[in-house]
Amino acid sequence: MTDLPDRLSVNPASPYFDEELLKRGVGVRFKGVEKTNVEEYCISEGWIRVAAGKTLDRNGNPLTILLKGPVEVFLKEG
Repeated sequence: MTDLPDRLSVNPASPYFDEELLKRGVGVRFKGVEKTNVEEYCISEGWIRVAAGKTLDRNGNPLTILLKGPVEVFLKEG
């Protein structure tokens, strides 16, 4: 397995944002199912944040839901 961070976010305002790594393509498997709508993840704490539909908060950012469970991260091929 390659050196993937313990925590990663797709929000550029987050301290856990890594543009280079996101361009390479990061896949997230949560409870054995690949998720494509993950906003942020943390492997050691075992959670992901996913967008709650198309709902936005007052700042225009998507509302997210925190889901807890086993998280696996991998680099996508291609």
